[in-house]
Amino acid sequence: MFKKKEEFDPTKIDTIVGKDSDFEGKLTAKGILRIDGKVSGEIISTGNVLIGESGSVEANIKAKNLTVSGTIVGDVEVEGLLDLLPSAKLIGDIKVASLEVGDGAIFKGNCEMNEEQSSSKKNNNKDSNKKTQSSN
Repeated sequence: MFKKKEEFDPTKIDTIVGKDSDFEGKLTAKGILRIDGKVSGEIISTGNVLIGESGSVEANIKAKNLTVSGTIVGDVEVEGLLDLLPSAKLIGDIKVASLEVGDGAIFKGNCEMNEEQSSSKKNNNKDSNKKTQSSN
């Protein structure tokens, strides 16, 4: 029933926006993305995104999983887990499969919870296998 929380290995981070960095525009990433600086615009990642405590994001974010210690102003769409740690502040609407909010975290917005993408893909594959077998 309960899933083991996915841990992020800091040695496997592919892209870092450093503490003294300022990025404006559309940021796309495939692996793990860590933001400790300032980002405004749009963030799209097929991997996991981490917003560090010093991270400040004014952007809409799409990611596999998102862990937040810093601040986000914008809408968030996450296939899996959105983890708001105690120092997190998120102002915007969210679409997630799973949500974890630490004591002290701030969230202002609407929340829509969906089934995880992976479980619906598995169910669709089972259904398509059944159809194929029954038509033979």
